[in-house]
Amino acid sequence: MAESTPAAAAGKGLLQSLTHLTGTFIGVVQTRLSLLATDVELGNQQLMGMLALALTAAFSVGVGVVLTILVIVLAFWDSHRLLVLGVLAVIFLLAGIGTWRVAQHRMRTQPKPFAASLLELGKDRQFLSRS
Repeated sequence: MAESTPAAAAGKGLLQSLTHLTGTFIGVVQTRLSLLATDVELGNQQLMGMLALALTAAFSVGVGVVLTILVIVLAFWDSHRLLVLGVLAVIFLLAGIGTWRVAQHRMRTQPKPFAASLLELGKDRQFLSRS
């Protein structure tokens, strides 16, 4: 029978502790990377939404400008063409301005990129500094 010495038992305990600590560390890193990937995906979705709003605003303002020019040109013609084009111009201009304001509001109020990841990493750092 092999006898175990206290030094050998301590070595095995230390190895098990290091193995457990390494596994825990890898789990924490994996969780944080998963959270970071989620943040990147959310950022991409927000960027695409902002791009769609910006393109809609640009299109609406562009159509509004064209229609406004047509109103000015047609102002010298007779009948109700002026009223119809004027209403369409106002509708498109208001749509463009409204969309622009929504885009500005979203830009000001959207969360900071990687906010959740930074918060979790800050918590990890505080926990490790207490230990």
